[in-house]
Amino acid sequence: MNIGICGLGTVGSGTFNVLTRNTALIDARAGANIRIAQVAARRINPACDTAEVPMTTDIFAVVNNPDVDVVVELIGGTTVARDLVLEAIRNGKHVVTANKALIALHGNEIFEAARQKSVMVAFEAAVAGGIPIIKTLREGLGANRIEWLAGIINGTSNFILTAMEEQGSAFADALSEAQALGYAEADPTFDIEGIDAAHKLVILASLAFGIPLQFDKVYTQGITNLDLQDLAYARELGYRIKHLGIARETEKGVEVRVHPTLIPDNSLIAEVDGVMNAVMVKGDAVGPTLFYGAGAGAEPTASAVVADIIDVARALNSAPETRVPYLAFSNASFNGTPIIAIEEVETAYYLRMSALDRPGVLSKLASIMSDRGISIEAIIQKRPLPGEDHVRLIMLTNTALERDLVAAVEAIEALDAIAGPVVRIRVEALDK
Repeated sequence: MNIGICGLGTVGSGTFNVLTRNTALIDARAGANIRIAQVAARRINPACDTAEVPMTTDIFAVVNNPDVDVVVELIGGTTVARDLVLEAIRNGKHVVTANKALIALHGNEIFEAARQKSVMVAFEAAVAGGIPIIKTLREGLGANRIEWLAGIINGTSNFILTAMEEQGSAFADALSEAQALGYAEADPTFDIEGIDAAHKLVILASLAFGIPLQFDKVYTQGITNLDLQDLAYARELGYRIKHLGIARETEKGVEVRVHPTLIPDNSLIAEVDGVMNAVMVKGDAVGPTLFYGAGAGAEPTASAVVADIIDVARALNSAPETRVPYLAFSNASFNGTPIIAIEEVETAYYLRMSALDRPGVLSKLASIMSDRGISIEAIIQKRPLPGEDHVRLIMLTNTALERDLVAAVEAIEALDAIAGPVVRIRVEALDK
């Protein structure tokens, strides 16, 4: 399946690099050989090795290229992009896009044109970057009547609110920091006034409740008028203020609104800080669910774009191996990758033990760990309870092989100063 990429900016370059880096894996999952047939860009992006790919500066050359099966629209905007997508559909080509404004404003027209030509338009990357929320609503939660959804779907506004709350920054200072870090545009209006979030929310509402895209009916309020004292008072009351997009089905109809909102500080979504995104969805069968991840960036968004390309390939290929994971990889070079035995797993550990309260015990423990190449990150010694001569020792290690840790624990338990077994719990940072 030949694809043509229009736009080689942040998302375009990420898509190009993911496709070329993970070719074998992607082909196996798609059940097709996916190849970049042509790329249209105003200039070569040094982040991409395009030496072997036909290049053009004319984006319409891609949609008129008879060798291109799928057009990937990554140029942004709603005027030229609309013309490009409609031309691709008229030419019988499938379309993958990350353009939320295009779908929010012209999606009804685009989908009708695609229906008439029996082609697919995929737009997973249009909402929440790398979070597969579109597929979740369309497929994973397909059995549910969606009752409501609420999301932090603009990383810039979330970063600003986090900076205001945690650093005590004024709004203007937090915005300047976001711009300096590249999280906010020179003109941040779409982000801070809620327009970007509204584009995304109207797409989610359409999928969740089966209604046409109606961007003009979304209530939209930004964060520019929020004051530091309001965030502080909310915290005193047990709440945090987040800029949410909320869609809810009621007896009167569907609410679709974007605005600052107080939410209980013990709720999962209240803990979503910085530029991260999260979407909560309540289904009548599944109950509340939470989806969290990077909402923007080159490769997180490219992850969603390429997933759509794979979906298009799968839809055109009914071979069973595209749905059965191990069959998909039967001819791939990475087939047969072994499952690692637990003894070879490397992780950090929490250890708790009971030791006699006498000199030299800690040095023996440290020696046992050192002999096996295990580094101690932290150690806590608790006072003995009344009438006892043993103290509780709590130890946190750095990463170590399971077999080395097991050997160390056996040696520790063999010490006369240690009473009973050593409690061992593995530690995962889950940040890599």
